[in-house]
Amino acid sequence: MINGAHVIIYSKDPQADRAFFRDVLKFASVDAGHGWLIFAMPPLEAAFHDSDNNGPHELYFMCDDIAATLKELRSKHVKVSEVTQERWGKLAFFALPGGGKLSIYEPAHASPLTGKR
Repeated sequence: MINGAHVIIYSKDPQADRAFFRDVLKFASVDAGHGWLIFAMPPLEAAFHDSDNNGPHELYFMCDDIAATLKELRSKHVKVSEVTQERWGKLAFFALPGGGKLSIYEPAHASPLTGKR
């Protein structure tokens, strides 16, 4: 029935952020026309959290080793935050060229993607 998901990231400089996803993160893409790149994303999970309001929704990238991942991002001149320890994993943020930021974490919870902790 459902065969995928499409994530939208709003940006003040979408061209720069598209180049970042293509050149720094090395995500494969297709040109949907006029330079409008649509990127393949790593496998993802979805979770529902309690809230007094619906939305906005959030995007978190996941990694197996946050220290190594942040080191690699820094080597590519990406601004990254310090790591904080949350009950559900190690969390950090990295800056996009367009001025936004994305979350990245090393989960401490079981994952339906791997079946392990």
